[in-house]
Amino acid sequence: MTTNAITISLAEIREQSPCAVGWRKVLAAKGGKDADMEARFPLADIIETNSLDDCLWAMRCRPEYNNLWRKYAVWCARQVEHLMTDDRSKSALNVAWRHSDGLATDEELAAGGGAARAAARATGGGAAWAATSAAASSAGSSAARAAARASAWDVARATAWAAQKQKLIEILNAGEWV
Repeated sequence: MTTNAITISLAEIREQSPCAVGWRKVLAAKGGKDADMEARFPLADIIETNSLDDCLWAMRCRPEYNNLWRKYAVWCARQVEHLMTDDRSKSALNVAWRHSDGLATDEELAAGGGAARAAARATGGGAAWAATSAAASSAGSSAARAAARASAWDVARATAWAAQKQKLIEILNAGEWV
């Protein structure tokens, strides 16, 4: 374990009422019913024993890192920023990043989030669909286009998921933005 790694204990996780399936996995990985509930372990371990989703959920147990968690969320969104066609969404990312550095107020953050939600409603998520449609445009029939679109979407999602997982492991092990 890196000395700066962000750690967590089973007790901290249990205090947040985890789902039964996720709790059983992490408990088993840390020694089962005989596990030391107070022993600290790297938060990144949860990615390996459970899943990225469970690790993201467990991050709520360490609210002192909320600004780091926000930076990570913005980084993830920036991976698909090229699909954002409304500047309100891009602006919201900038506000969220500045907020994580203490350079934007809570009010600015809330306003940016509201503007981004309005942009999402206005576009109906069309940018992502258009991108996968373009990837599938060479397919002949509508069924083939739909299958190619779904396949392109699955590949894009898996690629993004792997990059997000790797970035989060780096952050958790460093204990800071990297």
